[in-house]
Amino acid sequence: MPGKRERRAIRRAAKALAMEEALEKQRRTDEKYMRQAMKLAQKAEALGEVPIGCVIVHEDRVIGRGYNRRNTDHSTFSHAEITAMKKACRVLGDWRLEDCTLYVTLEPCSMCAGAIIQARIPRVVMACSNPKGGCAGSVINVLEEKGFNHQAEVVRGILEEECSRMLSAFFTALRKRLKSGD
Repeated sequence: MPGKRERRAIRRAAKALAMEEALEKQRRTDEKYMRQAMKLAQKAEALGEVPIGCVIVHEDRVIGRGYNRRNTDHSTFSHAEITAMKKACRVLGDWRLEDCTLYVTLEPCSMCAGAIIQARIPRVVMACSNPKGGCAGSVINVLEEKGFNHQAEVVRGILEEECSRMLSAFFTALRKRLKSGD
């Protein structure tokens, strides 16, 4: 029979394995929903919009979807996150999205980050950083600001390479169109 030390080591190893399995399961879930956000980003791109997509999940069910439509709608407010939050609020019948996770292909801007905090969303999963306007750590970190009455856990880099490629390809094509005068 193993001694006290060995039993503790076995318990620690079992706990570490369980934690590893839980993290792997969460990563798979995060990738599943990020892929759905990427499909929405492709809808934005088809409209000639910057390809940004967002889904909001509650109890393993998508309750809000949105994609960038600023130029199409001629509205500053037609961001993927804002559209998805409006839909999620209607589904839940509440402005609070306290038990939800928001998945977005690009780091939220100041407006969207503020709305996420106001909606009390506890977890935000993002693919790419936005070094010129991101408010989840790139420029400032609204989502994890301790001075607010609510903070969100931020998970960064889920399917980052794929989303980054999509954004880079969009902007490369846009620059070519602008250069050629189309």
